[in-house]
Amino acid sequence: MGFNCGIIGLPNVGKSTLFNALTGSNTALAENYPFCTIEPNIGRVPVYDKRLDKISKISSSKRTIPTFVEFVDIAGIVKGASKGEGLGNKFLSHIREIDAICHVIRCFENNNISHVSGKIDPIVDLEIVETELMIADIESLERKKNTITKKARGNNKESQKIMEVINIVTEYLAKGIPARNILIKNDHVNVLKDLNLLTYKPILHIANVEEESVKSGNKYSKLLEQVGIEKKINTITLSIKLESEISEIKNNTERLEFINALGLTESGLDKLSKAGYDLLNLITFFTSGVKETRAWTIKRGTRANISAGKIHNDMFKGFIAAETISYNDFTKYNGEQNSKNFGKMRIEGKEYEVTDGDIMLFRFNV
Repeated sequence: MGFNCGIIGLPNVGKSTLFNALTGSNTALAENYPFCTIEPNIGRVPVYDKRLDKISKISSSKRTIPTFVEFVDIAGIVKGASKGEGLGNKFLSHIREIDAICHVIRCFENNNISHVSGKIDPIVDLEIVETELMIADIESLERKKNTITKKARGNNKESQKIMEVINIVTEYLAKGIPARNILIKNDHVNVLKDLNLLTYKPILHIANVEEESVKSGNKYSKLLEQVGIEKKINTITLSIKLESEISEIKNNTERLEFINALGLTESGLDKLSKAGYDLLNLITFFTSGVKETRAWTIKRGTRANISAGKIHNDMFKGFIAAETISYNDFTKYNGEQNSKNFGKMRIEGKEYEVTDGDIMLFRFNV
């Protein structure tokens, strides 16, 4: 799929346990000491979507196939990581390879689980990680600056533009402002994207609380939520320990009963996978028939012919048109044929930007 969220944070905040729960596996070690995860673990996690089941039922499909979001478990960052402390440089390079960041922050007290700083303070923990990412970005920009200085002096317009952006961003980073919060001219946006800065990646905060606080949060998670509001960063509150227990219940009905008994309507993992999906600015379109109903992932704003290519390259090459029904019409009129009868099927060309929830049938020449 090519879209992924990296799970980051200080050591012993619950990253690997969260990853294991998400993927339903034990591939990531979850030990009570730093650096137990040396290489990033990667797992594809299904994105629960009620629409998929409803479409499948209407079409009497034999198979129902969800879409997925990829999560990468990255080892703990410590203060001084940008200077090589712990396994810092290696971890930071792993973060550069991901598309979005899920930052797990400890918001629970437990004397049996050590804290790298010796005390529970989610705001300080947040600032430690943010500072390391900003320092790493500054150093990355300095290296890039050295490589293009000569070109910029030689009146190379593109290099001069890059140099201008580097200078602007470096100034903001030095003031403690991450790249994602910098207001920049429209013609500089693509240059900023190409710099692949850690603090430019979209980010989500995960407040890891004790089981008793999973529904309403606690004093630590509420502090984190407030910071998130100020920074315009979404905060999800969940109990990773509880989610680990829920993930061990393999029967879907029993799992839902357990979740409902806690006073919840969905697991924190379902909430997280959907939040990660949104964080990556992804949408879903569907294909549906008797054989199967399947969800497909694309970036928001993707054209119809590119979307067809997600299914098979021949569909992109020989694209003719896309027969399209909105999810609301498909469910209202109980399927494809009735939607056609009521004039709710549209014929869209290759320039059509696919909308979230579209049910599509692509016409193409081989």
